[in-house]
Amino acid sequence: MTRAIDKLEPFQRAISKAHLASAGVAVDSLENPDKPLIVIANSWNEICPGHEPLRQLAQEVKKGILEAGGEPIEFNTIAICDGLAQGHAGMHYSLPHREIVADSCEAQIMGQNCFDGVVYMGSCDKIIPGLLMAAARINLPAALVTAGPCYDEVKPSYSKNLRAKFLRGEATEREVIEGTLKYYTGPGICPFLGTANTMGCLGEALGMEVPGGALQPAPSAQRRFIARRTGAAVVDLVRRGIKPSDIMTQAAIDNAVAVLASIGGSLNALLHLPAIAAELGLKCTWAQVAEATSKLPVVCNVVPNGDISCVNLYKAGGIQGVLKTIEGSIDTSVMTVNGHTMGENLAQVDVEKDIDRSVIRTQDDPASVANGIQVLYGNLAPEGTLVKTSAVPADQHTFDGPAMCFNSEEECFDAYNKHEIPAGTAVIIRYEGPVGGPGMKELHRVTEIMKGIPGSAVITDGRFSGASGGLSVGYLCPEAAEGGNIALIQNGDMVHINLADNSINFDITDEELEQRRANWTPVVHPVPGKLLKRYQKMVGPAKDGALLSC
Repeated sequence: MTRAIDKLEPFQRAISKAHLASAGVAVDSLENPDKPLIVIANSWNEICPGHEPLRQLAQEVKKGILEAGGEPIEFNTIAICDGLAQGHAGMHYSLPHREIVADSCEAQIMGQNCFDGVVYMGSCDKIIPGLLMAAARINLPAALVTAGPCYDEVKPSYSKNLRAKFLRGEATEREVIEGTLKYYTGPGICPFLGTANTMGCLGEALGMEVPGGALQPAPSAQRRFIARRTGAAVVDLVRRGIKPSDIMTQAAIDNAVAVLASIGGSLNALLHLPAIAAELGLKCTWAQVAEATSKLPVVCNVVPNGDISCVNLYKAGGIQGVLKTIEGSIDTSVMTVNGHTMGENLAQVDVEKDIDRSVIRTQDDPASVANGIQVLYGNLAPEGTLVKTSAVPADQHTFDGPAMCFNSEEECFDAYNKHEIPAGTAVIIRYEGPVGGPGMKELHRVTEIMKGIPGSAVITDGRFSGASGGLSVGYLCPEAAEGGNIALIQNGDMVHINLADNSINFDITDEELEQRRANWTPVVHPVPGKLLKRYQKMVGPAKDGALLSC
């Protein structure tokens, strides 16, 4: 092993070591050629509940690095909390900041050019994928550490019902706050299977976390031990020359898709997995996901697919239990960050003792049904649109109703508050895609309020929270701002959705459609600041991961 810093030309090597020493790195460590310099890319802050524990966990990572004979050094990047960003203009920034996370890691790590390995620390929706994108792009030996989910004292349905009561005017703001703190009991990832926990689970499925790394709860000694083991694991990866590209192979991407299908994870994963794959020069298309989800049944009903939390899934065996359950549907020869293949890791799982089948069902259990996530096509979505079928009640698998069109989330909220949306409506919310938003806002608050309108459906070129349920169809391509047919549908047009045949259409002749297109003028939203204007010019379609062009 030749360290990165020792590859610098002699004068710059001396200056670089002097700068690091002046920041507190021991001179003896810098002079020891057998002591790799491991950087910790931490997204700790005091704003995001999932990230608040990472400061303490970084200390455990450092212990593991030191014990394995490495030298740790740490820097920070940003992390937005999607819970705080919901329902207002701040949500425009959530998806774009995934690219900032990845770019900031690239700039800091490659700009210093003296690190041998990386421990990436992040917990939430866009941060985990941003860090995995960075790991793929930079390709230094690396592993991921998350904070893990927080413990919940009440069932998810308690929190949902409390929010519904507030929307009906039957609960006060203080009651919502105090009741929610029984569900989100403290720092850690939100306890449901939203994007944050989904991406943590997929990080483990990709082999980029030590076994058990995804769902070990936040306030536990075991979570600290996982952080410590991860620090040591990266030192070992450096010495063995194992890089993210050796771990996140096409087979590993396919394994992650299989786990996504099996847990009924967040639709946002279909933005992030294609983006991670692209950084590796690999492919993860919606068609690939649709093929997998059509065959692989959902084996656990974590909210929003049921009424249990991610902590329940952890107690039942966690992602290692899920992987063991679907072992015949994945490639277990892939390498993982602990230096063992996935098959070697799964050999340690005792099916009888370690897996609770009341939570993690077998694939052939009658309750395990495929199509947890579907891609729908039709004249309303020629290039596809996504629905989380596992969170859609069976009586909503078909829909026929008139369209009511809104050119922003705010317009929809205004109409709802004025009681202008009748039952049985296809609520079309457009110009909220990556370009049109800009930033592809998450419309979770809309899906919550629409539950109060019987027989309704939400159709959007925006996106949803992993916690969204009901007939919520999003990520629609092409988006309205790019001239997609969602821009041409009008109030009163009849909309037809049939999950049984993966279809979404509206009643219109080809001649009428082209006439509307000829008369179409795009809606352009005001764009604050500079970041979103740059993003709007560079971002690609949702189906390709909303990647920025180079």
